Amino acid sequence: MLSEKVHIAVPTAFFEDESVNIQGTISHIRDLFKKGVKSVLVSGSTGEQHSLSLQEKIEIINALELEEELIGNMEIIFGVASIRQKEAEELAEKIRHTKISGIMLGYPPYVLPTQEEACVYAKRIIHLSNKPAILYNNPKRTGFDLSEKSIIQLSKVDLVIGIKDAGNKEKVERIKNGIHRNDFYFYAGGEVDVEEKVLHGYDRLSSIAGNVSPAEISQWFQKLLMKQKVSKQESDTIENIMEQVFQGNAIVNLKKIINHKGIPIGICRSPIGNIY
Repeated sequence: MLSEKVHIAVPTAFFEDESVNIQGTISHIRDLFKKGVKSVLVSGSTGEQHSLSLQEKIEIINALELEEELIGNMEIIFGVASIRQKEAEELAEKIRHTKISGIMLGYPPYVLPTQEEACVYAKRIIHLSNKPAILYNNPKRTGFDLSEKSIIQLSKVDLVIGIKDAGNKEKVERIKNGIHRNDFYFYAGGEVDVEEKVLHGYDRLSSIAGNVSPAEISQWFQKLLMKQKVSKQESDTIENIMEQVFQGNAIVNLKKIINHKGIPIGICRSPIGNIY
């Protein structure tokens, strides 16, 4: 099972021609590992997932499998989602036979499955991957909102360990009342409004800002969870990190900062970043 309270959603590196730079992606993960990061989400929630082809995702997995130090010592979660269920199934089958620790299961954008169709989609992919799964609900990006009933139903699948971005306070409370297990977790997607989310019952973090300041973000989140006082100095540090990352386009900002550190994370795929 996935035991880390914080994982970092890492951006994918691209060359100037927008082709995938697999070694650049791994260089960033290696740098995070050296800084004490124990868990990363690859091909996940940095908005790049649906721009990657199935073949590109498989190539990233193959490269990660060769990184014995990383795959042996980190929780590596891989984002699985596709407009076509068949492609997501193929990726899940690939992951099944690897040392990848778990999957983040996203829903298809634009096509708007029914709740029943979404549940069948999720169960099929989870079954094929045979890995712990975090459901990922992001209606703002996909147009599809996983209902309370569907989340409660999917929580009965043993491999489903939690959900990222379940929804507002009332929805989280109703889901918690309907789930009869203690090992189901609520992941906040990114650091924006995370103090409020923790008060609403979120207990894990899928971090974006941790790409640039992993130790500070992790310590701050742990304090929020334990209801410990955050000092003025810590609060100022976090505010400064948040400003650097979230003012404007977060993924463009992240890549700028990571490139500046000498790690070749490259550019974004246009139209993201085409005005810079």
